Amino acid sequence: MGSKQAKIRLDWEAPVVAEAQVLVIGGGPAGIGAAVGAARAGARTVLVEQYGFLGGAATAAMVGPFMTSFSGTGEEQIIGGVFDELVRRMEAMGGAIHPAKVRAGSPEAGFYIFGHDHVTPFDSEALKIGAAEMAVESGVALYLHTRFIAPLLDGNRIRGAIVHNKSGLQALTAEVVVDCTGDADVAALAGVPVVKGRSRNGLMQPMTMFFRVGNVDDEAVEAYVREHPEEHNHLFRAIVLAHQDTFPAPREHIGIYRTPQRGTWRVNCSRLSGLDGTNARDLTQGEVEGRKQVWALVEFFRAHLPGFANATLLDTGAQVGVRETRHIVGDYTLTADDLATGRHFPDVIALGGFPVDIHPVTGKGGGIATALEMGLRTAPVYEIPYRSLVPKGIEQLLVAGRALSATHEAAGAVRVMPSCVAMGQAAGVAGAIATAEEIPVRETPVARLQQTLREQKAILSVK
Repeated sequence: MGSKQAKIRLDWEAPVVAEAQVLVIGGGPAGIGAAVGAARAGARTVLVEQYGFLGGAATAAMVGPFMTSFSGTGEEQIIGGVFDELVRRMEAMGGAIHPAKVRAGSPEAGFYIFGHDHVTPFDSEALKIGAAEMAVESGVALYLHTRFIAPLLDGNRIRGAIVHNKSGLQALTAEVVVDCTGDADVAALAGVPVVKGRSRNGLMQPMTMFFRVGNVDDEAVEAYVREHPEEHNHLFRAIVLAHQDTFPAPREHIGIYRTPQRGTWRVNCSRLSGLDGTNARDLTQGEVEGRKQVWALVEFFRAHLPGFANATLLDTGAQVGVRETRHIVGDYTLTADDLATGRHFPDVIALGGFPVDIHPVTGKGGGIATALEMGLRTAPVYEIPYRSLVPKGIEQLLVAGRALSATHEAAGAVRVMPSCVAMGQAAGVAGAIATAEEIPVRETPVARLQQTLREQKAILSVK
């Protein structure tokens, strides 16, 4: 039977409820950076977020800790600005540990050695409060419980967006729109060319349902690690392999990270492959199967893992964690070679130090170790250019976060949340400058953009 498509005429009105200079769609890490950056650069800024809180993957999907904001050598912090301010605000609340205090191999780093030096443990509730406070104090107009519906287009120029919330359909106009949806939703609907996943087959990294467990015996976990130093990068691998027939997820080890609360651990272990995060049915399947895996994993933990005999499931993410979907085709596509060589870009707007981390679309392995086996190495510090945030085909639109213009391999490194905040801050500032100077956002003067970012304490170079 062929599918039938019905055409329905909508006669609803969408009144203009806000006239922004910079409109940010999506309140995750990139959106926080974009909105705060734009507002502090003097732009009248509106931030749209589908949930009743900010944070995106860091709150709704419970993804954490923040991966490293330091160089690959661990010697210097390379991501500052909005990200560092937010971390310090949470730290003052008792809801985070600054990355300068967290070293590789620690419980907060999941006992990993490579790629996990100077991660940032945080409490998602502290992040919700801290991010909202920073946005409001900076002058951002928040539209929470508001979902993006469609872009407002005038030829090849974006003029704002149609959104929906409890008040009905609404129109938000803007001089510049920053797409921080993570999936390039605005860009794709506006007609920007996009690609998904691997260039050869379009397959994307698997999803994960994060969860937290409490009542864990921290000392017993640490004792096991001391007795099994060979498992620093593959925790509990021997136990998982010994029970491979009954282990409820296609993984070979278990990723756990101690939170700022003793006895409470964040778990990155479920795996949901072959799904598309831009497809509603696939997302639904991921939610259902992900929570099923979580329940079975907790039972496995109680039965087999040292320190977890009395563990309790505290919560799962409100949504499944999505690593990869669309990447825009921008004025420049960031490549793995750019990261490996530490290529300098005259229009650098952010630095990174996290290695390539690719979870395979099939199989049980993956992560940083697999990327290294593939020869995907990065320089201790690499640069992200402004041109990778500027999409082809549509004017006055920027895209920040994991949907930037990058190859599958390069995105495996820069997709982490500290980098997303930094990219967002750059996009927001660029939008503010373009609006003030009444110029196309793709022509934002790089020197002024970089100067303003530095004034906002972003880090664009190392000594």
